[in-house]
This record gives sequence, structure tokens and C-alpha cells, in this order.
Amino acid sequence: MIFINARFLSQNITGVQRYAIEISRQLKKSGSAVRFLAPKNIIHLDLAEEFNAEILGTLTGHLWEQIELPRYLKKHGNPLLLNLCNTAPLLYENKVVTLHDIAFERYPQTFSWRFRYAYQFAMPRIAKTSKKLLTDSNFSKNEISDVYGVDNNKIEIVHCAVSANFQPVAPEERLEKYILAVSSINYQKNFRALIQAFNLLNNKSIKLYLVGALNKNFADHKLVEDIERNPNIQFMGRVDDDELVRLYSNAQCFVYPSLYEGFGIPPLEAQACGCPCIVSNAASLPEVCDDSVVYCDPYDIEDMARQLEFVLSDQVLRDALIQKGFKNVKRFSWEKSAKQILKIIKENT
Repeated sequence: MIFINARFLSQNITGVQRYAIEISRQLKKSGSAVRFLAPKNIIHLDLAEEFNAEILGTLTGHLWEQIELPRYLKKHGNPLLLNLCNTAPLLYENKVVTLHDIAFERYPQTFSWRFRYAYQFAMPRIAKTSKKLLTDSNFSKNEISDVYGVDNNKIEIVHCAVSANFQPVAPEERLEKYILAVSSINYQKNFRALIQAFNLLNNKSIKLYLVGALNKNFADHKLVEDIERNPNIQFMGRVDDDELVRLYSNAQCFVYPSLYEGFGIPPLEAQACGCPCIVSNAASLPEVCDDSVVYCDPYDIEDMARQLEFVLSDQVLRDALIQKGFKNVKRFSWEKSAKQILKIIKENT
């Protein structure tokens, strides 16, 4: 029996929660015996029903995870607990934990001081008390090993992938052409540089659509001013998957200028929808995207603008990138990643 920490059912869906949802679906589909344990404040009721989640206790958030979840497990024979979203009970040792990246160490300005200090306190201890750590890429594996002194043999790479609903949809007759960027609005996502690069483009008719949730802990008023100052920039906020697929499928190109990624799912989503990509050459992104994208220097505004002009002006190049993107996406599979996790669990129980 595999017990899964399903606190993600009480959280908004970003890349971390999407990973947990898709891995959980594959584990359930595999026929393995799994039980999903969740706090009472579930917001994804459809997923809770899909996973037949069991609600425990009266607490929520970190208190539920650190007190009520391990208490329940200890009463039921200390089974192995699979944690898919960076956090886990500190004092419960029979666990496998996914740590996607350590952005809170490298870019602390993105996070509130409470979050930052809590994670900086908890993560080294979680790493020490876990049987295995899972992470998304060689880049993240090396980061975790270097910062926390974890033996490389204790860290296993389990890749992210793309959900099945990300597929091309029929093109729409649109009055405007646009560049698409998708990400939470954090410092390391580098949207300020993207806007500056966009403002340098010779093509003054193309639009820039920004999709993602504003991080309340990252109050970049200058970024908001830059968006409001240019009528060709449209901040769309958070959108559902159906709308995101439509936006990917109709964009002239997708741009991902991030400074730091443990993996980076959005470029793969864009590629799965037939959208050519321009991606930062930083962190894990060259590992994930290989030769299927045009790379830019995220610290060089003029280079970013040049690569945007390069892709926008060349239909042959965009067509080639689309085909390379379809091929690249096939390198990753939630089913394959779930099988890898099952193998790791079997070896540690």
C-alpha cells in the first residue's frame, strides 16, 4: 500500500500541483494499491472524488501536514508516504519526497520572509530524513546536492511531462497576432526583461499576452507599470486549460525567459499544441528542450529581442520548430515517470 500526501488537493494548480495530479492519476491507473490522505479544506472536489481521497483531522496547511498526517500514519503501522509537492512531515522518516527545485534559496526575493525561512529550515531536514528525494532534472539534482550536501545516490530524477489535453486545436481567424508567455509572475520568471525586449521589436502591431497569477509576495510595481504603459501588452491572469490550449495553438510563438527552472512545463505544453518556442538558455531548460527551441540569453535584453524578431520573421523556421517540438514532447511521459516512482518505492520498502 502506498500512502500519498494529498495536501495538493487544497492548493491552486501550478506546475507543482499539476505534477502531483498527473503522477497520482498514473499511479492509480497502474493498479497499485494507493490511498490519498487530505486535509478538510479541499478545493478540487472533482479530483478528490477521482482519487477517493480520505479526509483526516481538523487542521489545514502545514499544521495538518506536520501534526495530523504523521499521527495518522504512526497509528497505522508507519507505512511509506509519497510526497509530491516539495513539503512533507519533518519527523516522519518512512517517506519519499519530491523537491522540484530550490528557487527559495537562489531567488529569495520572490518569497515572503515567512515562507523563505520556513523552507530554509525545513528542506535540509526533510532531505536528511527522507529515504529518497525525487527531482525533475540533472540541474535540480546538482542544486540540491550542492546546497544541502545530499549524496547524489539519494536523489532520483523523475521528469515532468505534458497533460493529454494539450494538443493543437483548429486555428482561429484572429484580428491580431500575438506572442505568448505563461508563468507565475515571480522575479526569476524574468517578465520585466521580456517586456523590455518586446518594447524593442520593430513590429509595433504584434501583441504580447501574459498568462499567469501575480505572486502577492513579489510586489513589482515597476512591472505592473510597464504592462499598463504599453497597450500592446495584455495581462490575462490565470486561465483554465481549455483557454490555455487555445492561446498556445494560435500564438505566433511562445517565449519563456526564466532565470531559474527545475524543469519548466510550459514550453512542453506550447510544443504539444504546435507552438514554436523561444526559451532561456539558463538552468534546466537546455536539458529539457534540447535542440527543439531557439535559445536566448535571459540577462541580455537585446539578444532576447533579436531572437523574437528572428522567429517572428521566418515562417520556415517556425514550421521547423513546431515539428521539433512535437518530437521533443515525446521524450517525456507521465506514465513512464510514474513507473519510475513505483520502482523507487519498491526498492525502498
